Amino acid sequence: MFLLCIFGTALNVIFNKVFAGSGIGLPLYMDTVLTITVTFIGGLFWGCLTGVLTNIVGHTMSFWGWEGYLFSLCNILTAVITWKFSRIFISELTFMSDKNKTENTSFFKSRRLDNIMSRIFILMLLSFILCFAISIMGGLIASFIEIIKTPQSANLASQHSDFYGRLPLVLKEIVSRIPINIIDRIISVFAGFGIAYVIGKYKTPKL
Repeated sequence: MFLLCIFGTALNVIFNKVFAGSGIGLPLYMDTVLTITVTFIGGLFWGCLTGVLTNIVGHTMSFWGWEGYLFSLCNILTAVITWKFSRIFISELTFMSDKNKTENTSFFKSRRLDNIMSRIFILMLLSFILCFAISIMGGLIASFIEIIKTPQSANLASQHSDFYGRLPLVLKEIVSRIPINIIDRIISVFAGFGIAYVIGKYKTPKL
């Protein structure tokens, strides 16, 4: 799990640099894909650790102030919500061992479509909950930074524009993150779960 955590941290940072950095330049974060994967496989502790390390490594590489480390709370929140979902919807979001699959082959074949549709619905629900939760958390952090720091640091943390008019600062920061987070979280959740599912075929997770 420690090696998977390190590997996940590295991929999170790479994805973030490629999508949001100097790579293809799409306005997506993509820094929680492997946080979600590790949470599904290893549980809350390893998911949170992957999230924190992602922020520490990523922000240190593009350092603009200590305040940037506060955004690790967003990655931690991602792990917490993902873990909670994996406990509530344990049959849909965890992976049975090959032995159990063999013993229940006829059952799984008869319920295969129901299982797929249920899983898609739950992952979409998780995506939207993460979208709003991370938008709120990120908006609060950015607003805090904008209030206490210099204009340069505030601009690096902030994402709102004049498009949002005279909305209060906190609302601007939260609302401006929602459009990006909707796309980002759907991709991250399905990609993260997909990777976890492939790994889960070879190892039963310990949650």
